[in-house]
This record gives sequence, C-alpha cells and structure tokens, in this order.
Amino acid sequence: HVQLVESGGGSVQAGGSLRLSCAVSGYRHCVAWFRQVPGKAREGVASISSPVGTTYYRDDSLKGRFTISRDSAKNTVYLEMYGLEPGDTAMYYCAAHSGVYCYTVPIGYTFWGQGTQVTVS
Repeated sequence: HVQLVESGGGSVQAGGSLRLSCAVSGYRHCVAWFRQVPGKAREGVASISSPVGTTYYRDDSLKGRFTISRDSAKNTVYLEMYGLEPGDTAMYYCAAHSGVYCYTVPIGYTFWGQGTQVTVS
C-alpha cells in the first residue's frame, strides 16, 4: 500500500520561505510536487527521479526559487521554496509513479497525497 504524506505548509508573507516534505512509503521511480488553486487545473512544480536523483522543473522561473531534493534514508522528498509570492498560494500535492520517465505533468501519476496548503500574503 503506497502512501504519500505531505507536511510543512502554512502562511507566510511575500518574500518568505517554506520547506514542504513528502514522506513516501515504498519505492517509486518518480516523485513530484504539484499545486492547485480552486477553479484552476493542477500544475506541476518539480519532480525528482530515483535512484539517480535527476530533477525537473516546470519552468525556469520556478527553478530559480524552488528546489526539489530527497533524503533516501528517510524516504522523504522536499520542496524548498524561497522568495514566495502571492501567486504561489495553492494546495501543494506530492505524487509518485513507477514509470520510466520523470516529468511534471499530472498524467500518469498514480499515487497522490492529501495536500498541504501554502498561503502567501
């Protein structure tokens, strides 16, 4: 039974930072972070592969402010976010799949966490 449990969300002021954690039970090739605001489609943020640890970001603007990483010993994937902007306000989800390719679109991710809210004011 695969479980992903997110934590670390909260409310911060613009310019602040947060670190989200995703505890993953069981090995999965690719773990990613997504975010969603009500009324909009879920969008990718970043993903990281195992065991190599190759990272992917949806676009360069996120890559400059967000960093995805993992601690294999703890089976945890992190998303460090700096310089947060009100536009980053969303529910953040981690997701995983066991396919060959790692990417940042939601299709194909078969395991999802419940999400953690990030609010930037």
